[in-house]
Amino acid sequence: MSPERSPLFLARRTYRLRRLSDAARMLPIAGAVLFSLPLLWETREVRTTDAMFYIFGLWIVLAVISGVISTRLRPTDTEDDPKGSQER
Repeated sequence: MSPERSPLFLARRTYRLRRLSDAARMLPIAGAVLFSLPLLWETREVRTTDAMFYIFGLWIVLAVISGVISTRLRPTDTEDDPKGSQER
């Protein structure tokens, strides 16, 4: 008899939570790269207002993405609490 094997794949919820936490870790790096893009633009072709709209638009988009990721990573009321009760 062979011993029982663990499943090859993770549960769907666990897999999604891990990918969301990976995305949360990569978001600051992607933001830093995207914020540095205006440094590569040629100054003769781009106005300062265009660069400012890009920077503030990117800032808003990154804030919304991080908000969505953080709400999805937050534990819900239906999940079991390993401590038994929530302490505040």
